[in-house]
Amino acid sequence: MSNRGVGHIDSLAALGRLDDADIDLAEGALLLAGLDRPEGDLSPFRDHLAELVRNVKASLPSEITRDVSRQARALADTVSGKYNYQGDTLTYDDPQNANLIRVIERRKGLPVTLAILYIHVARAQGWSATGINFPGHFLIRLEGNGGRVILDPFNGGVQRDVADLRGLLKQMTGIESELEPGHYAPIGNRQTLIRLLNNIKLRAIAAKEGDRVAEILDRMLMVAPDDLSLLREAGQCHAEIGNMRRAIEALEAVVARSAAGPLRRETEALLRQVRSRLN
Repeated sequence: MSNRGVGHIDSLAALGRLDDADIDLAEGALLLAGLDRPEGDLSPFRDHLAELVRNVKASLPSEITRDVSRQARALADTVSGKYNYQGDTLTYDDPQNANLIRVIERRKGLPVTLAILYIHVARAQGWSATGINFPGHFLIRLEGNGGRVILDPFNGGVQRDVADLRGLLKQMTGIESELEPGHYAPIGNRQTLIRLLNNIKLRAIAAKEGDRVAEILDRMLMVAPDDLSLLREAGQCHAEIGNMRRAIEALEAVVARSAAGPLRRETEALLRQVRSRLN
């Protein structure tokens, strides 16, 4: 791996040690994307993000920046309008849609990747923006001055009301589904990056690419090093592809760091199986 690739790994490891509120979503997503392009320079993509920020700022007079509806329109008009970012409805499952570098180059992506762009640009204005852990479809929420707006970056940054969300939920999870408070729950920066990576992992699982699944799990652990469930999953995956020493290392760490309970018991059983295969 090139020096740049090693640098991306070091930067991601440092990001993983940050408090959630201190994580720069777009920078994290760029570093993750850069691992698949280790010879590439991230500065053009950082420059593009800065350009988006400047254009949104220029589009909205300072005296009305506290109006969340105007904020939402400024984001949509710039990101999805002027720069033509859109959801990839034709090749939704293309792994490129979860790679922020390729999303910037292609101007299309998954809901979560496009939401990271929106959130980054909004926060750079000093606005309150967060991801919403909506089932099957990542949304964002803008809040300020007593107002609240939910945006759908995948669909041109359109503002979603309760009726829209109910219809979207039924489309995603079934006609019997009804909105619950949890559907509006904010999702933190770390878990947003995990959700981004999970899209890549699921596609690698579907393609039976075991080595790629293990690679993505290791990236998840750089972002969320304290997630013992992820660490156990990584251990199991490494065992399945024959990387026994890495599997034992991960599983031993889970046992050492977990409290008594189902996770520890199940991991101890798996660890015994893996060790028996190594002997």
